[in-house]
Amino acid sequence: MQNTLKHPVTFTSVGLHSGRPARMVIRPASAEHGIWFRRTDIVGRDNLISAVWNAAEHSALCTKLVNAAGVSVSTVEHVMAALAGCGVHNALIDVDGPEVPILDGSAAPFVRGIMARGLQRLTAPVRAIEVLKEVRVERDGAVASIAPSDTLKIDFHIDFEDAAIGRQSKMLVMNNGAFARELCDSRTFCRQADIDAMHANGLALGGAPGVNAVVFDGNLVTSPGGLRHRDEPVRHKMLDALGDLALAGGPILGHYTGIRAGHTLTNMLLRTLFATPGAARMIVCSPEQTARLPGVGLHWAEIPEVA
Repeated sequence: MQNTLKHPVTFTSVGLHSGRPARMVIRPASAEHGIWFRRTDIVGRDNLISAVWNAAEHSALCTKLVNAAGVSVSTVEHVMAALAGCGVHNALIDVDGPEVPILDGSAAPFVRGIMARGLQRLTAPVRAIEVLKEVRVERDGAVASIAPSDTLKIDFHIDFEDAAIGRQSKMLVMNNGAFARELCDSRTFCRQADIDAMHANGLALGGAPGVNAVVFDGNLVTSPGGLRHRDEPVRHKMLDALGDLALAGGPILGHYTGIRAGHTLTNMLLRTLFATPGAARMIVCSPEQTARLPGVGLHWAEIPEVA
């Protein structure tokens, strides 16, 4: 059955790129509602934005959604990953500005907030996107592909010049509570040189190294407290990928592989998947398929505690 939240949950922080205070409330929604954002600061024009792949607009640093009226909300990937990883299919997300709160730079606060409020089962079956044949996209040396699988698998590979990051690879079957256990507390990361460049261009104004991002400088991790995982960067890339794949319009049954992939490439992959005849279809999940979806059977004790 589809799920929503039992009760609303509120999050307050700054936006990573805007630096302005942001307040967001995730509210329960009815069956077949899907995930929608509502810009509560917008009046006089359409302020509802659907969290779907064809509403995504290219943004170099995050996932940005835009409606037909030009109203947008950005940095949605972490909360989308949390909703997918908790098995939430329907929600209305109120946000009072153009950017989702960054919190600690991971999805763990969202996961803990959602699960603390509890989930409500709805009387509607879960519909999923079943991948039927492999599709692949490439851009500037990065690759993203998705192939048939009886459950969602994420396979990611990164390669950075900074010795403290280097080459990292990880593959996870995203059944049940795997997202919460393995990925949700991994924070966004960047290089010190990138921060300097972004600040010079008026970006990442809400970034606070060690608070909502891991900062690398050559062979050093400069953030206080160090890493939460030895391979935290590739885990965060997998977190981002789940959030971006959640824009498909339902859970995906497929094997996603990302090689140096980012938000834009994953969205390009979804666009290619749905534009390719016979590559995917929407199905009503059987009980066996539903049991293998992210979030099913997730227990509170599996969710990492973060400062």
